[in-house]
Amino acid sequence: MKNVKMLLLIDAIINLFLGVILLFYSKLIVRFFGLPQTNNSFYPTILGAVLFGIGVALIIEYKGLKSIGGLGVGGAISINLIGGIALLVWLIWGNLTVPIHGFIILWILALLLVGISVFELLNVRKTPK
Repeated sequence: MKNVKMLLLIDAIINLFLGVILLFYSKLIVRFFGLPQTNNSFYPTILGAVLFGIGVALIIEYKGLKSIGGLGVGGAISINLIGGIALLVWLIWGNLTVPIHGFIILWILALLLVGISVFELLNVRKTPK
């Protein structure tokens, strides 16, 4: 169970970090990370808010605040795995116009999302009930 709690914390930190970056989405951040351009920042900031909210929910679950409940490891696995796979599909078959460092960052992010999902899934399966 201790491993699962640690995974929730790591997952929360990743989601909070990504959420903050996207909440403050700007042309400077796009250039720095080599991300695809958008016409406005509406969708990136909404995604940032969702990721930040997921991070907060994971912290609540990590802290064990049962009175309000949080996002359990099953929800984290689902969100990260589906998001990571969607990003991999874009990277493999999408026609993204981004510099090489953008591709590298996006590949790292996709592999991190899928990787932490698989790691969480394997650890949850090993955890005695």
